[in-house]
Amino acid sequence: MRRFKKYLLILIIFLIYFQNAAGAENDYGSVKAWFNGQNATANGIQLKIGEPSELKIEVISKIDGNVYIKILEPGTTKAFDIISGPSKQDERIDNLGVVNGWSRTLTWIITPNGAWKNGNAPINIFVEFNNIVNDKLKGDKKIQFTIANPYILDEQYTGAAITPKPTTSANETSATTPAKTAPFVPALVALFALILAWFRVR
Repeated sequence: MRRFKKYLLILIIFLIYFQNAAGAENDYGSVKAWFNGQNATANGIQLKIGEPSELKIEVISKIDGNVYIKILEPGTTKAFDIISGPSKQDERIDNLGVVNGWSRTLTWIITPNGAWKNGNAPINIFVEFNNIVNDKLKGDKKIQFTIANPYILDEQYTGAAITPKPTTSANETSATTPAKTAPFVPALVALFALILAWFRVR
């Protein structure tokens, strides 16, 4: 019984840590991302054609230099349209002359456009950090991962429509307010299941 309780505690701690550890990090910076408030990589999502979703990323630099940001789809067929946001797909956002501790939060609204359906359509974030010392490039490191991998249904979205807005300049200065942490729904479900199992063992 004591051993079971010990394993239960370890699993709870692991699940909570996993939810907080979304994103990726290296010596040059860190990147976090959310899809409709869910930590990346968001799975188990189904979207209808025309259904709007929010992509949010937070980038923090640990070096002085340049930071380049881009969202992209790895597939050849582009399944999403950008309704609003700081850039188009595959359009690089240049952040030049940043300093250690610099951060930027960016948000896009995207919708499935119907070009791909009855299948998954991942969307990725790509960030490159350039370490520049005395106007010389001393190294670069990249972070890339999938923000979400939703399944696109062959159905039309009938909810409230969003009026498309032109994307702002890819290099327009953006506010750097921290992104909100995602809710711990998966962790809470797993925690409830573990507690239920513990009571049954007792």
